[in-house]
Amino acid sequence: MAGEWWRGAAIYQVYLRSFADGNGDGIGDLAGLRAKLPYLAELGVDAIWLNPWYPSPMVDGGYDVADYRAIDPAFGTLAEAEAYIAEAHALNIRTIIDIVPNHGSDQQDWFVQAVQAGPGTPERDRFIFRPGRGDRPPNDWQSIFNGPAWTQVEDGEWYLHLFAPEQPDFNWRNPEVVEEFHDILRFWLDRGVDGLRIDSAAVLFKDLDSVEESYTDHDEVHDIYRGWRRITDTYNDRFLVGEMWMPDQERFALYLRPDEMHTAFNFDFLSRPWDAEELKTSIDLTLSTHLPIGAPPTWVLSNHDVTRPVTKYGRPDTSFSHQDRKHGMRTDLVLGERRARAAALLAMALPGAVYVYQGEELGLPEVEDLPDDVLQDPIFTRSSGTDRGRDGCRVPLPWSGHEPPFGFSTATPWLPQPPEWKNLTAESQLDNQNSMLTLYRKALHIRRRELGDGTLTWLDSAPGILAFTRDSGLKCVSNLTQSPVKLPQYDELLLTTRPLDVGHLPPDTTVWLR
Repeated sequence: MAGEWWRGAAIYQVYLRSFADGNGDGIGDLAGLRAKLPYLAELGVDAIWLNPWYPSPMVDGGYDVADYRAIDPAFGTLAEAEAYIAEAHALNIRTIIDIVPNHGSDQQDWFVQAVQAGPGTPERDRFIFRPGRGDRPPNDWQSIFNGPAWTQVEDGEWYLHLFAPEQPDFNWRNPEVVEEFHDILRFWLDRGVDGLRIDSAAVLFKDLDSVEESYTDHDEVHDIYRGWRRITDTYNDRFLVGEMWMPDQERFALYLRPDEMHTAFNFDFLSRPWDAEELKTSIDLTLSTHLPIGAPPTWVLSNHDVTRPVTKYGRPDTSFSHQDRKHGMRTDLVLGERRARAAALLAMALPGAVYVYQGEELGLPEVEDLPDDVLQDPIFTRSSGTDRGRDGCRVPLPWSGHEPPFGFSTATPWLPQPPEWKNLTAESQLDNQNSMLTLYRKALHIRRRELGDGTLTWLDSAPGILAFTRDSGLKCVSNLTQSPVKLPQYDELLLTTRPLDVGHLPPDTTVWLR
């Protein structure tokens, strides 16, 4: 898949801490990932996106970066990262890494220097420091992780952190910050990284004088990404993908202009309930946003921040919002798995790129009963326990065996795995023709051959049915009703998420036909 390979790629997200542990300390690492590369090649993915692998105090799962040009010792070394990139390339798998531009770690050298240097110094100007209002912070902004967005240092000034206090925000109006990140991009592109996923891409600029919390989607941010694009374009076949949670699709599209990012995550599709009309609206909205500007859409069902699909689709309320994980809502996992299978085949048939979050291909549910004392997400503590946070979708993968740690490690994993996962290990699913893993493997291989980038044509269908044909002639039909429906005429059944019922498509089922 040469030239603009990302337009139709299947990209697998690796949350390194939870993927595979190669050195037996209970934490996933590069050695574990390198050992599992054949698994990913056989799965049929074109690229791997890695969550931050940098040195970090891990206050926010590595999104508090202490050094942008090194690898956290828990994961391995820079030499191991380079070896991994080369080994993945040898299997035709490309690598995308996370760049975190909004904030660093309070243990990063720059921030340590800023605190020591005092008010009004060039070191402080790399971050957003302000005097308070008496003993109150500069304004009343709240952190995305709950609680105030300001923390005071000993000399009385306050610094801004949209996330945890240990994640001070950079001042993107400072040319030093701009240049620093240009250098970081070149550092990794020189090491063979194929793509850069930009964390919290829309929030770099802040208007502190605004009464409202004014930090999302300021026009100035586009100049930053034009600069990044110019750098990326000096390398062959590299791309940028942005993480933006933005309701306004017209504003969203501005980030995808030809001189900015190549792609962005489509959270609208992920957030919709299991409803044919809602999903069709989202698909049409996505295509109408992307096609006029020549940007390929992306389709995402899950990631390290959201509830796993098997759980989400098994709830009475199947919508999702970033602020409401609906934790603890009654879940029918049998129904959830059926719908997750159907959703996967639907998403993979759509034009553009598709992202698969590790464990999605195993049908893992959200782990909702983790004990309080093992939870690590700062959202849990900063919300005083009212929001359980995101640890439930970050539990280490089950690879083999009948009891924890299921081949993930020889030690106790950093988050406990449920004993009932013995039926969901990769090993137990490999030879089972009806397993989620088999479905994903078959679908990804057909997708690579016949789907990916292009267009779709909707077919006439009854309410509750989504039916379209793709450029290759492949037909995708999804039944989101509660009754079987008659299938259109076809020559060949390529794949179905449930056995057909004498020419009828059962409820909560997707089929690929030719």
